Amino acid sequence: MTHPSAGPSWHEPHDRSGADADPGRNRREILRTAAGLAAGAMAGAVPAFAQQAPPALPAAGTPFTASTVPDIARALARQPYVAQRADGLPDVLKNLTREQYAGIRTAPGAAIWGDAGLDFAVEPLHRGSVYTDRVQLFLIEDGVVRPVPYARDRFAADGVTLPDPGQTDPGFSGFRLRARFGGGDLSDFASFQGVSFFRLIARGQGFGLTARALMLRPADARGEDFSRWRAFFIERPGKDGAPLVLHALLDAESCSAALRMTLKPGDASVVEVEGSLFTRAAIDHLGLGGAQTSYLFGPVGRRGVDDARAAAYSSGGLQIRNGGGEAIWRPVNNPQTLQISSFVDDSPESFGLMQRTRDYAAFQDDVQHWEWRPSLWIEPLEVDGDQAGLGKALWGPGAVTLLEIPSDSEVNENVIAYWRPKAVVPADAEVRFRYRQTWCWQPPDPAPDQPALAGVSNSRSGRGSSAGRRLFLVDFTGDILFAGRDGAVPELRTVLISSPGTITRQAIYPYPERRTVRIVFELDAGGQPASELRLALKAGDRQLSETWLYRWTG
Repeated sequence: MTHPSAGPSWHEPHDRSGADADPGRNRREILRTAAGLAAGAMAGAVPAFAQQAPPALPAAGTPFTASTVPDIARALARQPYVAQRADGLPDVLKNLTREQYAGIRTAPGAAIWGDAGLDFAVEPLHRGSVYTDRVQLFLIEDGVVRPVPYARDRFAADGVTLPDPGQTDPGFSGFRLRARFGGGDLSDFASFQGVSFFRLIARGQGFGLTARALMLRPADARGEDFSRWRAFFIERPGKDGAPLVLHALLDAESCSAALRMTLKPGDASVVEVEGSLFTRAAIDHLGLGGAQTSYLFGPVGRRGVDDARAAAYSSGGLQIRNGGGEAIWRPVNNPQTLQISSFVDDSPESFGLMQRTRDYAAFQDDVQHWEWRPSLWIEPLEVDGDQAGLGKALWGPGAVTLLEIPSDSEVNENVIAYWRPKAVVPADAEVRFRYRQTWCWQPPDPAPDQPALAGVSNSRSGRGSSAGRRLFLVDFTGDILFAGRDGAVPELRTVLISSPGTITRQAIYPYPERRTVRIVFELDAGGQPASELRLALKAGDRQLSETWLYRWTG
C-alpha cells in the first residue's frame, strides 16, 4: 500500500528529530489506526494528467486570466477521478530515506527570480522518497503562462545521483518560497508540498504547524479522501512589499478545486484564500481552514513520557471566537484514545490552533524551540456574487472540529482542527468560499466593539487529593481582572461545570503583580472515563474571561 505524499520536508532552522520527521505521513498512519480508515482511499493508480484525456493545461505563451484555473478544475471534475502513481520516478529516488532526500536542495543561483531583486523567489522541490506526486509548475509573466521545465542543474545533491533528464523526467513535488521580510534578504517563508499541505511563517519564527488547502472526510470511517496539488501558476512578484499571488489546481476522488492565494509576509504573515469547488459526488464531510499540529506532552498531560524537557508541543490549544460572541480556549492534549470534539456554531467569527507559550523556560528545548512556532488564525470572508448562497452556507451552521490522536513521537502532527459545514454540497455543484489565514505570534485583536477579556495563560493538571480525583490549575491573565478600585480584584465568581463528575473543591488566588488570577479545582469523575469541563470568570453578570473548555479522559 502506498502512502499519500506527505507534508513539507526541508530542514527547518530547528528541525524536528526522529526516524521520520514527515508530519503528514505520520499523522495519517496513526489516524488510520485510530479511526479505521479505509485503505482504498490510499491506493495508488495512474495519474489523471497522464492516463486519461485531461483538460489541457495551458501551453507556453497562453494568456492567463482569472478563469483559467477554475475552467480547468471544472472540466477535470466532469471526468472520473484517477489517482496518481510514482510515474517516471526511478527506484533510486523512490527509496530515498528522509535524510537522503533532505540532501537534495536548490543549487546556488538556481532559484526562480532569485537574482531579479524582487520580493520573492521560487525554489522547485524535487520528487523523491515519500513525495511521489508530480506537481506541474507554471509562471505567469506579462500576462502569459510559462511552464517550468525540469532541469537537473536546478538541484545540488549530497550522496544522491539524480537521473539524466534525457532519459527520464522525474519532475517536481511542489515548491518553496523565499521572501523579503521588511525589505531584508530573501529567507525561508513558505512551502507547498505533499497532498494539499502548505506552511508559512511570520518574521522570526521557525516552521511548525501545517495547513491543509482542502479536507475531505478526515477521521471518517469511510476513509479520508485526500485532495492533492496538481498544478501551480505563480504570478511574477513585484517589489516594495507587494503580495505574491498564486493559483492552485487540486483534485480528489469527490471533487476538484481551484484556489487563488494571496500571500504577504510580515510580523504576521497573511494569506487570503479564494476557492472554487467542483464536485463529482455529494460531499457531506468537508473541512475548511484545516490545520494540523503536534502535541506530545505538556502541563495538562505527560502520558507515558519520560523526557528531560519541560514540554514538547507546537500548539497549546484551540482558540475560537464563535458566532454568538463567546471567546473560547480549549487546551489540546495527547490522549490515550482518539478524541473528536465538535464546537457547534453558526457563522463563526474566527478560530485557530495557537501557540501561546513564548517562554523558552516552558519547554527547555535547545533544538526544537517550540516557543518560536507559529499560530494559525482563520477568519471566514464573504463570497462576492454568491447567487445560490452555497458559499455563505459553508460558513453558516456547522462546527469547529478538533481531532486529538494518540501519539508517541513529537514528529506526529496528531492534533487537527477545521471548520465542518453542516450543509451538504451536492454532486455536480460549483461552490465558492473565502477565508483569511494569519500566521502569527498572537491572533489579531478582536473587533473594537468586543470587550477585552482575560485570556487563559496556563492550564495544568495532576493527581488530586485522593484516588479517582484530578487537580486542575487554570491561570487567567488580563488587566480587566484588576479593574476594581485602586487596582483591586473585582468581586469575582467562577462559573465551573463538570459533566459528568463533581467539583469537590475550588479556590481563587489573585496575583496582581502578574495580572493573573489562578483558579484551582478538583474533579471527582465518579468512575466515568471522561468529563467535559467548563470554566469562566464573572463579576456580577459580566463575563471577564475567555471560556476555558477541556475534556478530561482517564
